Amino acid sequence: MNEVDYLSIISGARHDWRARCLKPCFGFLSLFYGAAVTVRNRLFDWGIKRARPVSVPVISLGNLTTGGTGKTPLVAWLSQWFQAHGVSVALLSRGYRALPGEVNDEKLLLDRLCPQVPHYQNPDRCASAEKAIEAGARLLILDDGFQHRRLARDLDIVLIDAVNPWGYGHQLPRGLLRESKSGLQRAGFVLITRVDQCPPELLEKLTAEVKQFVPEHRIAHVRFAPRGLVNAAGETRELTEVTGKQVWGFCAIGNPRGFQQTLVDAGGRVCGMRVFADHHHYSEGDLQEIGSEAAQAGAELILTTAKDLVKISEQKLTGLPVWAVEIGAEIVQGAADFEEILRKTGLVEPEK
Repeated sequence: MNEVDYLSIISGARHDWRARCLKPCFGFLSLFYGAAVTVRNRLFDWGIKRARPVSVPVISLGNLTTGGTGKTPLVAWLSQWFQAHGVSVALLSRGYRALPGEVNDEKLLLDRLCPQVPHYQNPDRCASAEKAIEAGARLLILDDGFQHRRLARDLDIVLIDAVNPWGYGHQLPRGLLRESKSGLQRAGFVLITRVDQCPPELLEKLTAEVKQFVPEHRIAHVRFAPRGLVNAAGETRELTEVTGKQVWGFCAIGNPRGFQQTLVDAGGRVCGMRVFADHHHYSEGDLQEIGSEAAQAGAELILTTAKDLVKISEQKLTGLPVWAVEIGAEIVQGAADFEEILRKTGLVEPEK
């Protein structure tokens, strides 16, 4: 079963006999998964297992769910914020789904967005932390670190996607939750992302749910705004190039619905979409199929994400130009509270 089929089953989009059989099986397995996660967290909470401290502040960005909540643009935002305040930053990540001997798409994209920030990819993030500190880092940003409790951190930032906040309401594998909502009690700050794609009444309800675990002044709202287009050669175009055009999209990210909405918000007329599993590595065959399908649908442009673009070198497919929509994180509510807690790392002077 591929990832797209799996998501269609747990989301309830599929109602065939296979989906009806598999959902109860997933639900049964979720009981064991949830018990294992709870026991592990309790071992850390009670001090039986201990997190390893290091000599510089550590900030973790993570999720309660698997899939895309927008960590990469927020890792870039955070790195750039501390750099602008004169702090030497290093990024630590696991290197999820990287090919042997290579790095994954997130590192390729972050290397482009934050070219002066070293990025260490290693499942042993304690070892990476020591290397980064030896190289002169004064702050470590732990990417996807909320459940990685071996490395002590000074601040846990948790991202919640407003479009699908609780991973279809179940823990893995029946849903996408890595742990229960009560895990938010460990969070130092919560960023609710994609708030512009969520109806106001649902966003208000979600914020109220989060406030059961985190005080209001530790919650901020974020949107991901398209800023322009870039191609594999590094050429850029204004976002207005998309307005009114027939566009075909493709992506291999955790939240493809969010990307499709971004294309609509940019003014494109989406005539088709091809979704691959998160972190998919594109083959020549994949790219030929994308180009052929886009041409048959009458597309004028092929659009993808910046995270996908770093994995391909083609500027055209079947004669159609290929561009990535560049996204930037914008904190639309709670920015002052968020920056205040960042200053409490002691690395940035308080505002006067």
